[in-house]
Amino acid sequence: MEKLANNSTNGINKRLTLYSTYLLLLFLLGQTAFAQDVSFEDGKEYILGGLEVTGLQSYNEQTVKTYTGLRIGQKITVPGEEISAVIKKLWGLELFSDVSMYYTRVEGDQIFLELNILERPTLSTVTVYGVKKRKVPDIINDTDLKKGKKITESLIANTKNYLENKYRKQGYLNAKVLIATATDTSATNSQSMVINVKKGDKVKIRDIIFEGNEQLSDKKLRKAMKNTKKKKLYRFWKKSKYIEADYEEDQGTLIDAYAEKGFRDARIISDTLIKVNDNNIALQLKVEEGNKYYFGDIDFVGNSVYSDRILSRVLGIKQGDTYNGVLLKKRIADDSKPDAEDVTNLYQNNGYLFSSINPVEVSAANDTIDFEIRIIEGKETFLDHVTVVGNDKTNDHVIFRELRTRPGQKYSKDNIVRSIRELGQLGFFDAEQIVPDIQNPDPNAGTVDIKYSLVESGSSQIELQGGYGGGGFIGTLGLSFNNFSLQNIFNGEAYKPVPMGDGQTFALRLQASRTFRVYSLNFSEPWLGGKKPVRFNLSFSRTQQFASQFDPTSRNSIDVDRDRGFAITGVSAGLAKRVQWPDDFFTLSHALGYQLYDFNDYNIGLFNFGNGTSNSLTYTIGISRSSQGPSRIFPLTGSNFEITAKLTPPYSLFGSKDFKALKDRSDEIAASANDGTPLTTAEVNELQEIEEERFKWLEYYKVKFRGDWYTQLVGKLVLRTNAEFGFLGNYNNDIGDVPFERFFVGGDGLGNFTLDGRDVVQLRGYDNNSLTPLSVNPITGQEEREGGTIYNKYSLELRYPLTLKPSASIYVQSFLEAGNAFNNFRDFNPFQLKRSAGVGLRIFMPAFGLLGIDFGYGFDTDLNPGSVGPSGWQTHFIIGQQF
Repeated sequence: MEKLANNSTNGINKRLTLYSTYLLLLFLLGQTAFAQDVSFEDGKEYILGGLEVTGLQSYNEQTVKTYTGLRIGQKITVPGEEISAVIKKLWGLELFSDVSMYYTRVEGDQIFLELNILERPTLSTVTVYGVKKRKVPDIINDTDLKKGKKITESLIANTKNYLENKYRKQGYLNAKVLIATATDTSATNSQSMVINVKKGDKVKIRDIIFEGNEQLSDKKLRKAMKNTKKKKLYRFWKKSKYIEADYEEDQGTLIDAYAEKGFRDARIISDTLIKVNDNNIALQLKVEEGNKYYFGDIDFVGNSVYSDRILSRVLGIKQGDTYNGVLLKKRIADDSKPDAEDVTNLYQNNGYLFSSINPVEVSAANDTIDFEIRIIEGKETFLDHVTVVGNDKTNDHVIFRELRTRPGQKYSKDNIVRSIRELGQLGFFDAEQIVPDIQNPDPNAGTVDIKYSLVESGSSQIELQGGYGGGGFIGTLGLSFNNFSLQNIFNGEAYKPVPMGDGQTFALRLQASRTFRVYSLNFSEPWLGGKKPVRFNLSFSRTQQFASQFDPTSRNSIDVDRDRGFAITGVSAGLAKRVQWPDDFFTLSHALGYQLYDFNDYNIGLFNFGNGTSNSLTYTIGISRSSQGPSRIFPLTGSNFEITAKLTPPYSLFGSKDFKALKDRSDEIAASANDGTPLTTAEVNELQEIEEERFKWLEYYKVKFRGDWYTQLVGKLVLRTNAEFGFLGNYNNDIGDVPFERFFVGGDGLGNFTLDGRDVVQLRGYDNNSLTPLSVNPITGQEEREGGTIYNKYSLELRYPLTLKPSASIYVQSFLEAGNAFNNFRDFNPFQLKRSAGVGLRIFMPAFGLLGIDFGYGFDTDLNPGSVGPSGWQTHFIIGQQF
């Protein structure tokens, strides 16, 4: 048998001539007689008499024969291109480690061949060591190490190089990957693979060295490199680990730093990575600064819609200014801000979608660069079709009424950005996945379509909890449907589980314990009448509080008297309308409310009268501006300001009642109690009658301000700045301040079951209400918290999201807070603050609302009796708090 040609792992693509191969076999086998009859020195034409395939383990012989293209009976030249082509073709499959062609015999003009194949082993299993288990599937997918794949030298080498480069790009410059294979006896011609990854430690940057810089100091250049920092003990936020991608990006920001100072031609001549030791490197960059340049003439070419004066004002760059390439680029088109005030947005916000603005240097004489801002305005563009997809629950009209983009309107990028914000603020959709898709742009017709892709998120919430407090078990049931549909309330098919889709809010909350019961019902329609954004709100509430006291002889410890207590019944209705001035972020709101306070032998807490009723009729006016967004759960930018004034009629101005005499007598009785002399029964009854007469109809005014600013620092790291102020006053000093509507400062900020108009102000690091001033109740003779009439508070929060998925939004935060409450304006000092700091976690799940926990440290003493020194660490649980 003579080998005609082969390709092996040791001598691939080297074809042996038939003659040399035959002589070798002739020497070995002594077949001289046969040699005299057959000569292959020159190619000779034969007829293929037979083809046998040997060495196969997993492939079918007929399949291989068919793939070779050789057919029995065809003419074939030996040696010739047909055999060489077959071997090359088979080798190109990368399925075999050796391919050889032999002739077995020659009979006349017929030749019989044998194709011997050595199959490559297939991959059975892959085991990876040195990485976390959850990352193994990603490695296998990235390297395509699938079961059944043929194992080749290139596969092993490529896998090794890929993984080492992957980890080196992440800062593991010493990463090593070892790959070994072994025969797998459980399958035919299979091998298992073991990958051992040794990442080592991330290499840190010991120093960053600059050469050639004279105009900008080393310190300024290092500062310009945002993500590549040298190792320092005090650096916590920006680590000093070497990441190749960050380093390459920072080289660009370094050149931008020069461009901002006028050095247009600055460049990095060379950069060198110097190995200090196994865990530390130094970076050496040599720069060429070039000359400093200034802006010369700036001419606008091609503009007809806007004058040169308007464009110059938007551009904001004047002749003689230091050349700043970064600023020029931003003033033309700032890609970092979708709503930036630049020339591109000036056109795109006013219908010119197809406009193009390009700054071109026309001359650079000495140190002055002249520019032409070349503008192609294009045709004015109008919206043709506006569509929405992905709203499976929310009805189309709820979405379209919030959109600022309507068919027939001029195209406006600003209106698209605003539409995204408005949809995100609804709370019905995942704000992170609201995507506007610009479709079918037609520059000739001047039309374009917009499709908004939405992902519904859960908008209803359930609150079901139980706990122990106030001497007994407290149960709470709360249901809030934030995308309710009132019109389908009698449509049985719409209950899934309740009628949904019209953007209304329906909330019901029930809470009860041995000492109190609370019922509240709220309904809100954001578009009353369906044509304008006028929000209508209607609410009912009922609170019952029973008298209780500690009883050491009782098994329940708390003795509750249900025949004594007070009840508050309230109803309110309000309207809020979006206004266009000063801008369309403003809302003007009005509300009317009535509350009835009914006391029955209740002399505990805020009240100096235990029997009778008190009435409160109020009008509330508010002005607010909300531009925060895009998500209401985790705003990145914008602000929210609100100022409200809650007023009652000044009844005392229209009556003849002598409130001064009543107040003087009340103070006289109370003074005797403050001297330590117990009040007689007659004095208690007289005081209660006076207090009931003074507060038969409550009269007061209450002013509150709250402001929140959201600043996006780096990525999604957000700073929230907050300021609050509240003041409760009266029209008639002879009546004094009402015992309701007070400010209670300190703690988690949850109002619990109180519906008496009080404001519970969060100030973490202190016990609940512990910063509220104490006063002596003249009837009980005990110190009690009546609430402050004035407060102020400031806070800073750093927030960072861990996930903003529709199923759960989670973010961590750190905070600094300061605030206080005061009994009257005379005692008010805006700088006399109780301070705290801490960290916290927030979780928002659509079905349960906002949940959280805070760990706060109070630096000052609270107002609890006997408190000394700092309040210290306090833990606060947040349930259902507003954003």
